[in-house]
Amino acid sequence: MSLILAVDDTRALRNMLVSCLRGAGHEVIEAADGQEALSQLRKHRPDMVITDLNMPVMNGLDFIENARAAPEGRTLPMVLLTTETAPELKQRAREVKATGWIAKPFDPDQILGLVEQLA
Repeated sequence: MSLILAVDDTRALRNMLVSCLRGAGHEVIEAADGQEALSQLRKHRPDMVITDLNMPVMNGLDFIENARAAPEGRTLPMVLLTTETAPELKQRAREVKATGWIAKPFDPDQILGLVEQLA
């Protein structure tokens, strides 16, 4: 069982992700934006982060960039879960050292397989 930080400003999508992860026996912490996620990261030190890209306050790319600067986020697996497919966004994800990129709507088996592999 892993401790996973799920970050998404859309409550319904976050609930689906949390339900999928908890259903597989994982413990989940939630955040609605990147700023809240940074706070949760420092407080709980999860095994992995799954974050949306487009969010208010701080988007997923800025969150990952900030998290990578902190000791607790330096080597943490952080995956973007997004509807975006633009090559420049994927390039920026590589620059901030995102671990992976998953398209919404997500396949629960794909998410759980990734968690199994990375967390």
